Amino acid sequence: MASYAWVLEVRPGYEDEYRKRHDEIWPDMLETLRTAGIRNYHIFRHGLTLFGYFETEDLEAAIAHLAQCPVNAKWGKWMEPIMKIDVDPKNEFPYLLPQQFEMT
Repeated sequence: MASYAWVLEVRPGYEDEYRKRHDEIWPDMLETLRTAGIRNYHIFRHGLTLFGYFETEDLEAAIAHLAQCPVNAKWGKWMEPIMKIDVDPKNEFPYLLPQQFEMT
């Protein structure tokens, strides 16, 4: 399974709200991620910087599923006011970070 990572930001003053929303993540949003084929998903925060890591067997299929899913659209709209999200115009998904090192 391939691994991927992204970096986004929380808007200043919304750190606690960001944490709260993920502590109370909608069950149907979790199911959407699972159905998209996303596994082992983690988000870490340092100050306002968010670092996300996930694994999937088919990145293009996962992105396509999320792009057409109404639950994901609703989640994105709900999170938009508290986050700075920089997306790749080629796939409307957050820019993925190039892997620099792996220890197995």
